Amino acid sequence: MTVSGRIVSLALQATIAASTGRSCGYGTAPIASSLPTGAATPYSVLYPLGFPTTSGPPFGDATADARLLYQVTSVATTAEQAEWMADKVRSAVLARSSAGPAAYPITPIGYSVMGRELDKEEGLTVAGGVYSYVQRFALDVTTLNS
Repeated sequence: MTVSGRIVSLALQATIAASTGRSCGYGTAPIASSLPTGAATPYSVLYPLGFPTTSGPPFGDATADARLLYQVTSVATTAEQAEWMADKVRSAVLARSSAGPAAYPITPIGYSVMGRELDKEEGLTVAGGVYSYVQRFALDVTTLNS
C-alpha cells in the first residue's frame, strides 16, 4: 500500500486545529461552520505540496515510506496576530513533550508519522490589509502493518 496524501493531510489539519484552538482550512479559508472557530481570524490554511520522495519495498509490497511537504499559511488582520498564529502552528507540528515524543500527535489512520521538520519559513507579508505568515513543513510517514 502506498501512502495516501489525503489521509495524512486530514490528520495534520485536525492536529493543527485541535492544538492551536483555531480553524484550519484545507486548500482554502475555513468556512463559517469550520471547527473550532469558523472563518474568524486568525486561522490557518493547509496546502499539500506533494511527495518529493518515496521509498520502501518493491511494488506490490504492503509497506511504503514517503516524505510529504505542506505549506501552512496563517491569516490574520494584524501582523501580531499572524505571527502569534504562526507560532502556534509551529508548536503544533514541532513541539516535543517532556517525555520526548511529539507534544501533539499526528495520527493518520493506517500510517505513522516518523519525523517532522520545518522545511522553510517565508515569514510575514501583507496584501490589502490581510496579513499572512507562510511556513513549510515536511512529514516522514510510513505505512503500518495490518
